[in-house]
Amino acid sequence: MRIIPISHFVDEDPTNPFLAMAQEGPHLSNFCADNWTWNRKDKSHEVKLLGEDLKTAHFHPNWSNGTAGVRGTRVLNRGRYYWEIEVSQRIFGTSMMFGVSTKKSRLHVNAFVNMLGEDEHGWGLSHKGLLWHNGKWRQYAKPFRENEATTIGLFFDGIKGTLSYYKDGCHLGVAFRDLHLVQDELYPVVCSTAAKTEMALGVTKREFSNLQDRCRSAILALLKQISDVSELSLPNLLKEYVTDGTDIKERSEKPKSAVKRNYYMRSSSCGRINGFKGYSYLEPNRKHFI
Repeated sequence: MRIIPISHFVDEDPTNPFLAMAQEGPHLSNFCADNWTWNRKDKSHEVKLLGEDLKTAHFHPNWSNGTAGVRGTRVLNRGRYYWEIEVSQRIFGTSMMFGVSTKKSRLHVNAFVNMLGEDEHGWGLSHKGLLWHNGKWRQYAKPFRENEATTIGLFFDGIKGTLSYYKDGCHLGVAFRDLHLVQDELYPVVCSTAAKTEMALGVTKREFSNLQDRCRSAILALLKQISDVSELSLPNLLKEYVTDGTDIKERSEKPKSAVKRNYYMRSSSCGRINGFKGYSYLEPNRKHFI
């Protein structure tokens, strides 16, 4: 195996914003709230989706005799997205995984396996700190503490083609590259072999797609309820655009005390393996790992 420093892949120019992103985490000033959930039609029968918003995945409600997964509704290709998975304290078993996949990856198997990344259609991180893709694994981070709740952040850069991970606000480094070369649609995925485990979708952010998108976000930030949109001095077509895909009514009714703490603005070097800053690996035929 050939060890290659991370600078081989990231320009060392200090003015390069991608270098800062690789070392410090995603800069989300150009991001706004994103609205997606777990897909009730694209999951294992051993995954129950809880809540009206379907954002909590409950795995193996009775007992487990295999591996179950669920895909999100968000198509990731060619965009920049950040989301967090709030994992319950029941962290144990063969494999609990977080990552992305195409529709070609399976979401159920009657065996205890690292399902996300077992083939070329998935890229995942397990709770044991291992990266999986194409049936191969590499050590990436320290194993998670068992039976201790944690928050896993994922930053997908569809322009650069990278996927990075965070654990409780700590940047673990870029995990996969060349994802912009994947032709099939990519989706967020979680899976677990452990019975009665839960993974809830927390913070979801996306990069503004254009100036109109940014203006819509600025308008929504000033409104308290959905009916306020009708009072705006805008053509009906633009009013529809402003309300499209927003959860403004839900936000206005949620008390401030109910807002959960999130970690996406924090970063540090904790949790990395060998500091990870200068630790990398790549075999000549393994382009999706760094």
